[in-house]
Amino acid sequence: MKVQVLMSTMNQNSIDFYKEKGLKTDAIIINQTDVFSYESKTIEEKKIEMFSYNELGVGRSRNSALLKSNADICLMADDDMKYVPNYEQIVLKAFHDHPKADVILFNVGIENEFGEMNYKIKNNKKINYTNYMKFGTVNIAFRREKVINNHIFFSLLFGGGAKYGSGEDTLFLTDCLKKGLTIYSTPEIIAYIHYRKSSWFSGYNEKYFYDKGALYRAISNTFCPFLILYFTLKKRKKLTQLNFWRALCMGWKGSRDYKKLLKKA
Repeated sequence: MKVQVLMSTMNQNSIDFYKEKGLKTDAIIINQTDVFSYESKTIEEKKIEMFSYNELGVGRSRNSALLKSNADICLMADDDMKYVPNYEQIVLKAFHDHPKADVILFNVGIENEFGEMNYKIKNNKKINYTNYMKFGTVNIAFRREKVINNHIFFSLLFGGGAKYGSGEDTLFLTDCLKKGLTIYSTPEIIAYIHYRKSSWFSGYNEKYFYDKGALYRAISNTFCPFLILYFTLKKRKKLTQLNFWRALCMGWKGSRDYKKLLKKA
């Protein structure tokens, strides 16, 4: 099986930045910048390609990479990741050990502002509607054919550079579950991310809860109110920029406005 990394980045001047990412497989890099160009390099029979476009939106970037891919297994990546040397073998073994898996979520060590590495995945388990929302795009690997055949893509409304600041990864996994794809998680580590200030998170402010309300409406009409309430209760101790009721109201407002947006479409 062929493994390929699909990486989103911005404002790169040269494809050579890939050398810092530990890439040992084929890779497609979508570089959102102010020019249109194409570069490629072949290293030890592995092809690294970078497509530069004058556009914005991480969902658009991820979809472009997915449509250009010709791999059996795709790994979603951001440009702040560095892969471990044997990540290809780890990925292939996981899909070999889980032949029914369409999507596998791998561990990525994420450094916080205090220099501590955090890991989301503690053990092997099947992923379902009760435990899938905590995973990010960088954890995701999938059988490309299953995703394409089920018309699963990343939302253009959610994520960096889009109307709503984050959530394209959650919606992608939501669609995988809705279409009946089988998802597993494994504690095997494939990459590390060193701390840098978030490009979309600026604190638990009104915009943050507004966007979460829209995300939960996009996930489920039925469970949206419960998701908003649960999430706001979960974050109540971190509220410094607004009080609990204002945070809850912004969640409701984001939910209502998203519903209106869909009616206009």
